[in-house]
Amino acid sequence: MSDYPYDIIIGLETHVQLQTKTKLFCRCSTKFGAEPNTQTCPVCIGMPGSLPVMNREAFELSLQTAIALNCEIPEFTKWDRKNYYYPDLPKGYQISQFDLPMSQKGWLEIFDTKGEFEPKRIGIIRAHLEEDAGKSLHDEAHGKSDTRIDLNRTGTPLLEIVSEPDMRSTKEARAYLTELKLLLTYLGVSDCNMQEGSLRVDANVNIHIHTPNGKIATPIVEIKNLNSFRFIERALAYEVQRQYKVWQETGRTIKDYPKQTRGWDDAKGITLPQREKEDSADYRYFPDPDLAPVITPSAKTEKIRASLCELPAAIRKRLEGSYGVTAYDSDVVVIQGQPFVDYFEEVAKLAGDGKKAANWVTQDVLRVMNEQGGDILSFGIRPPALAELVKLVISGDIEVTRAKEVFNDMVEHNRLAPESMKALGIAKVDLSELEAICKELVLANPKIVADVKGGKVQAVGSLLGQAKKRNPNANPNDVRRICLELIEKM
Repeated sequence: MSDYPYDIIIGLETHVQLQTKTKLFCRCSTKFGAEPNTQTCPVCIGMPGSLPVMNREAFELSLQTAIALNCEIPEFTKWDRKNYYYPDLPKGYQISQFDLPMSQKGWLEIFDTKGEFEPKRIGIIRAHLEEDAGKSLHDEAHGKSDTRIDLNRTGTPLLEIVSEPDMRSTKEARAYLTELKLLLTYLGVSDCNMQEGSLRVDANVNIHIHTPNGKIATPIVEIKNLNSFRFIERALAYEVQRQYKVWQETGRTIKDYPKQTRGWDDAKGITLPQREKEDSADYRYFPDPDLAPVITPSAKTEKIRASLCELPAAIRKRLEGSYGVTAYDSDVVVIQGQPFVDYFEEVAKLAGDGKKAANWVTQDVLRVMNEQGGDILSFGIRPPALAELVKLVISGDIEVTRAKEVFNDMVEHNRLAPESMKALGIAKVDLSELEAICKELVLANPKIVADVKGGKVQAVGSLLGQAKKRNPNANPNDVRRICLELIEKM
């Protein structure tokens, strides 16, 4: 039984700017931040007589991504012209792919460590390569409303990844995008910088409303150019509620208005209508006459498949199997990137305990990294030094609370664990000394002894603080064990 009177249907179109130095069909630079209209040429702005030449690297980066997304790779693919007018599209058409894309029928698995939804595969309809358009800059200062055009981005290689409408909540949509972005980052095909426009999302959403006569679908809305995960979640949540309200008020269904394009205004927290969505016929696709089709032999596909790096999903499973860490901890490690994975694995191997290594790496190391604003490659405590501290905790030579003090000192003064322990006056307490302290405490606290003997074992906890006052290096676990053994013998 649904928690809502409707089912949410979400599909995402993700536009990924590939990390090439030059554009898709010319040698203009793709570097971000240049002065407007300084990275253009006759080819990317469509001057008469100019001829495009395909960027081989862009195609191969696209192949890597499609293969990692479990897509089918056809041997034959071609280029098409997608015709439409927009001020930042100087040619009046976009070179894209229509009926014979470079890949199709893939999937990406998503999951949630909090258990809010079951792991599931999100289908990938297609991933195809195309050129980007320019950028419209809107200036509404001083009571004016001016639009300026920057064509630097025109012709930049984009990989458009189109999902099936398999997502049923905003959480699933965010999980899909998080996993997709992580995959792209591990592959090194894009920097996925959403602030610079390297990763943009168009979200398609509608609802299937439960009625006594069956399900009724609302018109599909495409929310354009979302450039942050927070915007995407907020826009989808708003649009779902808006569609349900409109249906209640008007009864409009997908038969009345098949599809509409809307924009997201984050300041107002609403979507705004832009235009009725075009059908493919409106774009008047036809094969690009200036570009040859691309042939991808199956041997090349298999060669690329064999050369792929270990992907995030596989790394998670390996960490959980090899080091006994939880799904949550493996996810935290993997999200930080390959250098962080390498750091964790070295600590785990040297310390001999994957779970304890994960606790330190995902909590203390990450905390300091965030405070310092650095990354794991510049982090001051290298794996052998952290592993040494973890081993001291495992052996009982130092208890966790004091180990935290040692860790902070190691970070602050760039010292090894033994040096920090010496500086802080931390040393392992001799067992005979600890037993003498416990005997004194047990004899001095008859009420606690009586409570423990009466079944209130937790009462022994008050002796731990007293032991710490006698010797700050006393291990609470050892104190608890020795005191309970002494009381049991009384």
